[in-house]
Amino acid sequence: MTTRRLTCSLALALLFATTASAQTPSSVDGRIEQLKPGEYLWAPEIAPAGPVTVIVSLATQKAYAYRNGVAIGVSTVSTGSDGHATPTGVFTVLQKDVDHVSNLYKDAAMPFMQRLTWGGIAMHAGNLPGYPASHGCIRLPPAFAKLLFGITRLGITVVITQDARVPVVAAKPGMLTSAGSAGGDFVWNPALSPKGPVSIVISGRDKRVVVLRNGIEIGSGAIAFDAPIERTAAFTLQSIDADGEHWLRLPLPGDPRTGELTAEDRAKGHLAEGFRAALATVTTPGTTLLVTRETLASAGTGTPVTIIEATGQ
Repeated sequence: MTTRRLTCSLALALLFATTASAQTPSSVDGRIEQLKPGEYLWAPEIAPAGPVTVIVSLATQKAYAYRNGVAIGVSTVSTGSDGHATPTGVFTVLQKDVDHVSNLYKDAAMPFMQRLTWGGIAMHAGNLPGYPASHGCIRLPPAFAKLLFGITRLGITVVITQDARVPVVAAKPGMLTSAGSAGGDFVWNPALSPKGPVSIVISGRDKRVVVLRNGIEIGSGAIAFDAPIERTAAFTLQSIDADGEHWLRLPLPGDPRTGELTAEDRAKGHLAEGFRAALATVTTPGTTLLVTRETLASAGTGTPVTIIEATGQ
């Protein structure tokens, strides 16, 4: 199976359109959809620094890498075969190992391994036959696996979705604005995990917010919505300045929206003031927010949804 790195200029043409046209990667010329097994695009110069997020689409068999809210790479993948399904949900990178060898599958080599669960699910270099063929792991082209390994750190967020339309990421989410309409009850105990990357998960069906740091739940509370959650969406906090927090939406296949959320969208979700204020004490650049229409108890089909494992067993 071949791998190749396209030149930066070509990657730019394929991955990104001009800001004015607000096109998504797939709308540039269709090359992302046409990637063959083992091929990838890589243009890290577009966003040389900032928090990294990885989104894996089981439906399209592709992985999307974002840095500082900007798409810098997309790759073909091979995920779990029948009987070995790759779990969907929100994960953090728990462990990294350049020369990892599996202790579950006959000492199989797993170069550039980035562990997502303690049960054996990871991203790593491997064979890409053009269809799901792994025991649940996310196989990447060897060259792409090495490149991705080089820009990630422990605790970054990885979202795995079954949807062909991959989750998105945005600007100051209205889900985090205060209002008296939300319930006043919430739990807040940041001492359970004093430092590390923060992820916030919101369930539209549960009307609940869960806050995790290093994969450990440090808080949860109620949220009220002005309108139903129609699709899964993810948001990453790029920066905080005098104008407030700046959350970026990722330009994803099938979704033409880019930039920051409108004031109208920001006002659709409401938290109790005390909970909103508590959240503000832990949100820093790199914080990830996932909004899902599903319950956190199941994926709507009785299948458990993984919402981040702790960094220690």
